[in-house]
This record gives sequence, structure tokens and C-alpha cells, in this order.
Amino acid sequence: MTGAAVITVNGEARPIGEVPGDERLLDTLRWRLGLRGTKEGCRSGECGACTVLVDGEARLSCLSLTRELEGTAVTTVEALDRDRIGRVVQSAFAEEGALQCGYCTPGFVVALSGALRERGPAASAEALLGDLSGNLCRCTGYATIARAVARAREQLG
Repeated sequence: MTGAAVITVNGEARPIGEVPGDERLLDTLRWRLGLRGTKEGCRSGECGACTVLVDGEARLSCLSLTRELEGTAVTTVEALDRDRIGRVVQSAFAEEGALQCGYCTPGFVVALSGALRERGPAASAEALLGDLSGNLCRCTGYATIARAVARAREQLG
């Protein structure tokens, strides 16, 4: 792959030479790479269901062009169980029942994992919930999500 356009997805270098210039990262992940954990909700950056980490920062994959991410590292929900923070966040969501229909859950879990990596578990619950403000859920009423944030902070602290 020397000289070829590449992004690293979940620790694996992936060539993007054949990806059209206008293809969204969301489509590359779901349809080219078969990583269907990243969900498509609104296609306009309003719901957060498509959240991934790009070089450790939360990013909406529906608003990101794959070609613009050459040389970056993308982490999807499928890889979060590879580290302690991701496992704790996933467990906290399950234990608090913060995943009724589950459609928005991957985006929330990825966004919270990224926020906890960036801010650390000592960050206030309010700050972490603020980091999740771009993620929408139509089922839970957010109380269970707030409890999952608190549980993850406690377990990581």
C-alpha cells in the first residue's frame, strides 16, 4: 500500500484509492467495510447516530468525506471493546438500560468513550453530558443515559 491513500479503521490500514471523492465516511464504513454498527440517522449531522472517533475525537461520519481523512485513525463502535474505557461505557449503558431500541446507542457509546478519553473520568457529569448534546434519542428520555454516564465515571474513577 505504499503511496496509496489509506485510512486506519479500528487498527487496520484500509486503502481508499477507489473511494469516490464525494463518498461519506458513513457509507465507506457501512457498505465498503461492512461495519454496520455506525448508524445512519439523519444524513445531516443532527442526530449523532453516526458518531465515530477520528484520531480520538468524536466526529459525525455522515458529514465527513472519506478522502479528507487520509492518514487518520478511525475508531467505530465495533472496536470499543478493545480498551477499558470502551468496555466500561458499553457495560454502563447495558446496566442502566440506556438502549431501548438501540439505534442511537452506538453513537452515544462512541461519543462518551471519546469524551472520557479526552476529559478523563474526573470530568463532571454535566461536562460529559454536554459532550453528548449532539446525540439524540427518541426512546429513553435521557435519564438512563445520564445514569450510564454517572456509572461509567464511577467505574473508571
